[in-house]
Amino acid sequence: MKTNSILTVVLVSALTSLAVMYGYNKFTHKQTAIQLDNGKVPANYTGLFDSNHFAPGQPVDFQEASATAVPTVVHITTVIGKDEASNNLPKSKRNPFSDLFGDDFFNDFFGGQGGRAMPMQASGSGVVISEDGYIVTNNHVIDEANDIKVTLSNKKSYSAKLIGADPSSDLAVLKIDAKGLPFLLYGNSDVLKLGQWVLAVGYPLNLETTVTAGIVSAKARSLGLNGQKSRTPIESFIQTDAAVNQGNSGGALVNTNGELVGIVSAIASPTGAYAGYSYAIPVNIVKKIVNDLLQYGAVQRAYLGISFMPENAPDAEKEKVGYKEGTGVLVREVATDGAMSNSGLKAGDYITKVNGTKVTSSSEMVEQVASYKPGDAITVTYNRDGKEYNTKVTLKNKTGTYDVVKVSVMDKLGVQFENVDKKAVSEYGFEGGVKVKSIADEGLIPDQVPNLKKGFIVIRVSGKPVKNIDDFKRLIQSSGNSATLEGFYPGYDGLYAYSINGLSEVK
Repeated sequence: MKTNSILTVVLVSALTSLAVMYGYNKFTHKQTAIQLDNGKVPANYTGLFDSNHFAPGQPVDFQEASATAVPTVVHITTVIGKDEASNNLPKSKRNPFSDLFGDDFFNDFFGGQGGRAMPMQASGSGVVISEDGYIVTNNHVIDEANDIKVTLSNKKSYSAKLIGADPSSDLAVLKIDAKGLPFLLYGNSDVLKLGQWVLAVGYPLNLETTVTAGIVSAKARSLGLNGQKSRTPIESFIQTDAAVNQGNSGGALVNTNGELVGIVSAIASPTGAYAGYSYAIPVNIVKKIVNDLLQYGAVQRAYLGISFMPENAPDAEKEKVGYKEGTGVLVREVATDGAMSNSGLKAGDYITKVNGTKVTSSSEMVEQVASYKPGDAITVTYNRDGKEYNTKVTLKNKTGTYDVVKVSVMDKLGVQFENVDKKAVSEYGFEGGVKVKSIADEGLIPDQVPNLKKGFIVIRVSGKPVKNIDDFKRLIQSSGNSATLEGFYPGYDGLYAYSINGLSEVK
C-alpha cells in the first residue's frame, strides 16, 4: 500500500512537471508572438513559434528565421538629380564672362544646376514594419533622392513616399501603397548578449536578397558617422561579424526568433567592402524614431542637460580631471536650465544607470536617453565619492521645455527668407521674390545644396511665381516630395536652379 502511494505521488509529480513545462513553452512562445495591437501574427511567422526551433539543447538553425525575414526586406533604388535646363535669361542679361568660361563654371561655383545635371542612381535595403506598407531604412539610403522605388522580394515594385527622416540617427520612414504585406516584429535590442547569433538580410552589391549569419561581437559602438550630418548625433551601434556590403544599408538584423533587433547601417572597412565587422542601429532606438516620425512628423529628442567626458578624450584631459575608467559617464557640467539642474547631480559625478539600465559609456547613455521623449520622468543613478545616489528627473527638449517640439516649414528647410522689394527684381521682369536671409547648419537645403549662398533671391518654385514668403510657403507645402527653387544672385546675370527633396517631411 505504501509502495503504491509513493508511486502515485511520483507519477502525479512527473505529470505535473510535464504539464508545467508544456504550458511554459506555449506561454512563452505566445508571448513572443503577441506584440501587435490586434494580436495577429504576420503570415511570414507561420510555424516559427510552434517548432523545435526554440527547444533547448537543439543546434542553432537559421532556416526558419531566414524564411521569416526574407519576404519583409525590400530593395530600394533612388534617383538623385534631374535633367534641368534653367539658365534661360536672354543673352543680354547673362553673365558677361559666360562666353569665356562657360555657364557651368559659375553654376559649379554657386552649386547651381544650370545646364544639364546627369541624374545618379543609388540603392540600398529597407524593412517592412507594417502590413500596410510602412518601411524603415537608413537616411543615407534615400538622402537627396528625387525618386524612390521599392521592390519587394516577390519582384513587385512600388513608388515610395518619404514620410520622415532623422539624420541624427540615420533613419528614415517610407510608405508604399500596398496592403497585406509580410512584416517583421520588433525584438528588444537591450537584451542582446555578446556571442548571440544574428542574421543580416539585405540586397548587397545589387544582388537578390542575401542572408548572412554572425554573432553580436560588441554593443554601444560609436563611430562618429552621424556627426557628419547632425550636431546632435545618436550612435550606439550593435557590432556583428555578419558579412555586410554596400547595398545592405537599411536592411534587417534579426535574431534566431525572427525578430528585428537592428537596422544594418555601416561596415568597418579600409577598402569599402566587407572586412570583418558590420554595424546596426539598435531596434529600441528605431522604434522610438519611427513612432515619433509617424506621430509628430519630427523626432522628439530628450535631453538630460549635461556635458560629459567622451571615452575617446585625450589621456591628458582625462588625467587633468582624475577620470576613473569603468566607473560610468563622467559629468563635466550641468546646465542651469536643463533637466538635471535641480537633481543634485554636479560636475565630477559619474552616471551609472538610466532608469535602472547600467551604462558604462557615453554611447550607452545616449542610447538609453534616446528611447525617451521630452516630458518623460526617469530615474538617474550616479556615483559620487564611491557612494551611489538616485534622482528623478523629467526630460526636456532642446529648447528647455517639456513640450512636444513643433517644427515649422522654415525649420525643416534650414533657411530663413525675407521678402524683397519689387524694385529689386523688376529689372529682371519679375513681380517679387524672397531672399535668403540666413542658412542654418542643418536642414533640407543646407544638407542637399551646401553651396547655396546668402542673398540668393527665389522668384519661382517649380516654375510657379513667388511674390512673397506666404507664396513660398504655400508652394513648398503643396509640392510633392521634391521641388526646384529658381532664382538669381544680385550682381550676377543668369538664373540658377536648386533641387531639394524630402519635402514630405515638411507637410
